[in-house]
Amino acid sequence: MPDGTFWTLTDNGFGSKQNSSDAMLFLHQLKFDWDSGKVEVVKNLFLSDPNKKAPFPIVMEGADKRYLTGADFDIESIQPVADGFWIGDEFGPYLLKFDTSGQLTDVFATTLDGKPVMSPDNPLLQLPGNPTQKMPAFNLKRSGGFQGLAMSKDGSKLYGLLEGPIYKDDGQVENVDGKTAIRVIEFDVASKSWTGRSWLYPFADKGIAIGDFNMLDEKTALVIERDNGAGTKDKACADPKQPKPDCFEAPAELKRVYKIEFSDANVGKSVRKIGYIDLMRIEDPDHKRRQGGGEGFYDMPFVTIENVDRVDATHIVIGNDNNLPFSAGRAVNKADDNEFSLLEVGDFLNAK
Repeated sequence: MPDGTFWTLTDNGFGSKQNSSDAMLFLHQLKFDWDSGKVEVVKNLFLSDPNKKAPFPIVMEGADKRYLTGADFDIESIQPVADGFWIGDEFGPYLLKFDTSGQLTDVFATTLDGKPVMSPDNPLLQLPGNPTQKMPAFNLKRSGGFQGLAMSKDGSKLYGLLEGPIYKDDGQVENVDGKTAIRVIEFDVASKSWTGRSWLYPFADKGIAIGDFNMLDEKTALVIERDNGAGTKDKACADPKQPKPDCFEAPAELKRVYKIEFSDANVGKSVRKIGYIDLMRIEDPDHKRRQGGGEGFYDMPFVTIENVDRVDATHIVIGNDNNLPFSAGRAVNKADDNEFSLLEVGDFLNAK
């Protein structure tokens, strides 16, 4: 934000739709003091649907305030704008618009090539009452919706980045040269509609998901790509098939921030990966780190690193989701903190 603060969010709650009906959805405005290592919560904003914009009954359907919960939407990505917030959801997946008071104003179902994009958690999917009838179709795995949501620098377009690949009619996932690929899907803000344009983002070897997505300029963007591991290899279990409480079953191997390029020139094709930062070994010659890492370096061995944005011409901010109390990547016997890190990466940001 212009005042140096950042908006972030608490996602659906406790990891699934089934166990998050008592987890309220809300946003946080944060201010970082990098010198002291402290985070100030400037404001919390709880999300609600008093005007019944959701196309399904919400958990708090009969309540006066109609606050939204983690069983209604799985909010994962955010773009603050002058009149409120655009938010990406994973359950639908839906693109959501909220006003500055946190009230839901618009819900947009996702389409691609004229077809719906749906996850098994889409609230409009209904099982038939007769086992001989056709089962409802969906083409994303659970937790495969809009993990990333970027906005063009002029504010005219939104770009939703799915966390998981779309399954085709033959049961195979979309790919680029044999590598699993996920979609960047373009939305026009003025007309409030999907444009029909999209791009493919291919995963690196061992990459299985993205964490966040933000534009740098009209053609380039930052994307967090990750595996599903947590912890460091020096504390790995001797036998992953027999995990123990004092070791990491599946240590982190791929945690990266990519700089990518996509434009009119490659619509419908693969984005271009320009370069990446290895978050498992970040140079720290001046010993700035407060925990983790080793001699001369800092690391982020977390399962879900889900925040990245540019701060200025040479710096980016990175943050992880600690999935409290479930994730342990920094220590085998302690729940992770939410760590926010400021990285000087001028050469990376200027890479062509």
